[in-house]
Amino acid sequence: MNRSPGHQKYPNHKVAEEYPREPMRVEVNGEVIAESNRVIRVNEDSHPVRYYFPRDDVRMDKLERTQTTTECPFKGIAHHFTVKVGGKRLPDAAWSYESPYDEHRDLKDHLAFYDDKIREIHVEAA
Repeated sequence: MNRSPGHQKYPNHKVAEEYPREPMRVEVNGEVIAESNRVIRVNEDSHPVRYYFPRDDVRMDKLERTQTTTECPFKGIAHHFTVKVGGKRLPDAAWSYESPYDEHRDLKDHLAFYDDKIREIHVEAA
């Protein structure tokens, strides 16, 4: 059992996962990088809404894993990816929790994108 230290320490902090089943798409400079009706929408206190796409629905040939990792006390260690489109590179523009804490195990094998930080990335209903 790999429980989240964040949820144990801050039980009132909300990290809600929803399964909307509506088609969502990620575009970078007009090119579709991900498209799925199996996204997980994550609503976390004090954070923008994030959409996690199954790896099977992401153009992994457009992503390159980087050395960057970050730690979320609620979800686990995130591994980051550079998005490569049309000769342009967007460093650490996507991330994945490969071994998330038990409370968020559904995020395993999914990727999210920094659409709020990188203006070339658009996450929207398909």
